Amino acid sequence: MKSVLRGVDEENSVSGVTWRDQFSQEDQLQRQVTALYTLLANLYGSDKLVMKAGKLDALKLMRSKVLTERVLALQRLVYEDPTLDKVPQETEIPSVLDDIEEEIADLIARKTVEDKIEKKIAERMQTRHEEYVKEIKLQVLKEVSGPDNPYTLKKYAELEKLEQISLSRSALEKLRPASLDQVVGQEAAIRVLLSKLVSPYPQHVIVYGPPGVGKTTVARLVLEEAKRVAYTPFAADAPFVEVDGTTLRWDPREVTNPLLGSVHDPIYQGARRDLAESAIPEPKPGLVTEAHGGILFIDEIGDMDPILMNKLLKVLEDKRVKFDSAYYDPDDPGVPKYIKKLFEEGAPADFILVAATTRDPSEITPALRSRCAEVFFEPLSKQAIEQIVIGAAERLGAQLDPEVPRIISEYSIEGRKAVGMLADAYGLALYEQYKHKPDLTVHIRKEDLLEVIRTSRMTPLTKARGSEQGEIGKIYGLGVSGFVGSIIEIEAVSFPAEKGKGKMRFNETAGSMAKDSVFNAVSVVRLLTGLDVNDYDLHVNIIGGGRIDGPSAGVAITLAIISCLLQRPIRQDIAVTGEVSIQGKVKEVGGIFEKIYGAKQAGVKEVFIPAENKEEIPSLLDGIRVRTVSTVKELMDYVFVTH
Repeated sequence: MKSVLRGVDEENSVSGVTWRDQFSQEDQLQRQVTALYTLLANLYGSDKLVMKAGKLDALKLMRSKVLTERVLALQRLVYEDPTLDKVPQETEIPSVLDDIEEEIADLIARKTVEDKIEKKIAERMQTRHEEYVKEIKLQVLKEVSGPDNPYTLKKYAELEKLEQISLSRSALEKLRPASLDQVVGQEAAIRVLLSKLVSPYPQHVIVYGPPGVGKTTVARLVLEEAKRVAYTPFAADAPFVEVDGTTLRWDPREVTNPLLGSVHDPIYQGARRDLAESAIPEPKPGLVTEAHGGILFIDEIGDMDPILMNKLLKVLEDKRVKFDSAYYDPDDPGVPKYIKKLFEEGAPADFILVAATTRDPSEITPALRSRCAEVFFEPLSKQAIEQIVIGAAERLGAQLDPEVPRIISEYSIEGRKAVGMLADAYGLALYEQYKHKPDLTVHIRKEDLLEVIRTSRMTPLTKARGSEQGEIGKIYGLGVSGFVGSIIEIEAVSFPAEKGKGKMRFNETAGSMAKDSVFNAVSVVRLLTGLDVNDYDLHVNIIGGGRIDGPSAGVAITLAIISCLLQRPIRQDIAVTGEVSIQGKVKEVGGIFEKIYGAKQAGVKEVFIPAENKEEIPSLLDGIRVRTVSTVKELMDYVFVTH
């Protein structure tokens, strides 16, 4: 046997490879391939390796007893390529295995790195999970126990108890009109306001009028009416946001702005805690955003700060409010979506502005007036006040003496004040009745109301009353203050004096315009009567010392002087208004509607106005006559008493 092996060795010695070397090399390759399979099994796992071999069509090759086929299976597994189908030659196996070893080494290296990363990720996730669980536990504990302690809970209970007490569910709340048909004396204004707001295209509106005539109430009720109409843009939940313009001020630092909104910076203004810790500013939308889709009612808008007014006008045009802050970083990933949206797009502010004022239109900025329709609320007549009082008494369930509504109308032209007077008298009558017969219906007597008037030190609005009797040197002029007209008592007396040495006196408190009217009147008197006032001591007086801001008392002063000089009595049931020119013409004046109202309140039967104001005469006149005149001479034919 040995000789045979020796012969084989000698035979193979020619090629330099003995059988022993050849056997050793094949065994080594087998062992190397097996070792590589073991590495792959450790790398992927035995089950996964078999599954992978099945997917790569290498399972049969992997189980083959032929070394070259097992090497091909290794190639498919390592390179993950089932298309490899070239079986390597035996001489190629060492180099192929070297390449496979390099690839497996890379796989092991990647696997090691991936394992480390996954481990770190797992650790990080575990840490985050523990923090999240801890945060949830704290939140649950906070929800269970809360920040309150016995002391704060006691204070909360006291506040809740106070909420149950209400002294001011006053008559103003109970007696406030609940529908438009309960509003008295503003029928024309209501129709106009309805046309502006109950529309597919509602308009911004400025409402003019004296206080207490129902401007706010009507605006609120008109919105409720608009909600019920299908073709208006107001939804069923459209808001009515009310604010007083006198309380709105422009802050140049822009720290706070309740009307338009402001930004709470994290350092100085105290944004929300979680935002402050991240140095993120927080925008706070204002009333214009709260009123989005509804009505923003600004009372006394004439008293608003001009700068704030200009900013409001900008919002009316843009229908949005922009926010800005030096602390805002648009690239900060920690900024919440709503804050990012507010800074980048602004807050919506699409609303209808209803602005109320007691000022004259000339005092309102033209920029606002150009954007708004204008509606005028009328002063309440005596009859309207009486209707309001009667209706309020019905809602209170009280009975009235017949004189009560009339007396209240003498002391108030405001519906709110009239209701307040009735409520005071109701309280007094209720207490008196409770002491004697608590089960009967409350009856408000004239004496109860007079006691309220005395204790409140009230005085009648109109002391002068028109009468049919004539008086020499006395006449009623007409004035306007805050949309309310009133009569002005003017009187004049004259005494003969030495020719050319007469003196003229006039109360200076009436103002320079009234004084100029006196000088104009002197020229007109001489023109119409031929009398020289320098031959008389003449005294003209405005009773009560009321200040006259315009020239509209000129005609009245002229007639008073003519009356005293000619000793002709003037009718006391008439009132006149108009500027007088030195040629004796009666010139146009303002406030005709209000002046007619004031004359009617005073019991005047007839009013004379300039012919140039003819178009301003109200279409509905009840209980008063209005005449137009062009000259003082024409007017003299009407005002003097004729026998």
